[in-house]
Amino acid sequence: MTTNRILRTEQICQLRSVERLVAGRATSDGAGVKLTRVLTQPLQQRLDPFLMLDAFGSDNPDDYIAGFPDHPHRGFETVTYMIAGHMRHRDSAGHEGFLQNGGVQWMTAGRGVIHSEIPQQEEGVMEGFQLWLNLPGRDKMIAPWYRDFAAADLPRFSTDAGVAVTVIAGASHGVAGAVSREATAPLFLDIHLPAAASFSQSLPAGHNAFVYVYRGEVRIDGTAVPSQRLAILANHAQADGVRIEAVGEAKVLLIAGRPLGEPIAQYGPFVMNTDQEIYQAVNDYREGRLAA
Repeated sequence: MTTNRILRTEQICQLRSVERLVAGRATSDGAGVKLTRVLTQPLQQRLDPFLMLDAFGSDNPDDYIAGFPDHPHRGFETVTYMIAGHMRHRDSAGHEGFLQNGGVQWMTAGRGVIHSEIPQQEEGVMEGFQLWLNLPGRDKMIAPWYRDFAAADLPRFSTDAGVAVTVIAGASHGVAGAVSREATAPLFLDIHLPAAASFSQSLPAGHNAFVYVYRGEVRIDGTAVPSQRLAILANHAQADGVRIEAVGEAKVLLIAGRPLGEPIAQYGPFVMNTDQEIYQAVNDYREGRLAA
């Protein structure tokens, strides 16, 4: 998709500040893929409807080559954003896709799916993110859904200051993203800022929001946010947006959404509203009914 100029300017009266900074936790998942868990389980209520954010990036094949063999999900959505690298997806609903540089994979697990994500490279850099987005209780048992978006299919725009923005979900400056969701109204932007440039985005006051800096350093309402840090944005009743100012060149994710305000019960790859629903998910998986 051709990069467009902005269609309208975001009007912001009061800026959000930074509530706190969060450093991710180094861990591994799948068959030993090394990653940083940035949004961890203790933050789920504060950043509702978001359940998890993983950042992965390495040029050492030993850190990623085994990938994520068959594993189940139920009750939420996964959004995988591949900055660099090649990954193949297969699942029990019959979907198959090839995710590569700059692409996005959006999967709704719903009532259940078993899938795999396996690297299709033996050398080079593999870098990206996976975000888990909760589903409202009424939708947790819907049919699974899946779609790949190539980099060229993602809406983009640039500002007069040279800021380049990819709109994965939601809408920004009049540009609609690749995906929208009524219940959670997610906003997912990848923002590339030249040195000393700034970018402003309106945000509903009631939505939870955060910024993850993956290159360089930025300032948000006077607070310095260094690379590899997540900045939770404060929920002030009158604040209707955020301004991100780059110190040098910087790249950030801006993610926001409408909280569901529902109980969260999680057991590994199952996220439901009650423990009883978790027990059912585990039994369904063990007895081969999860992806039926």
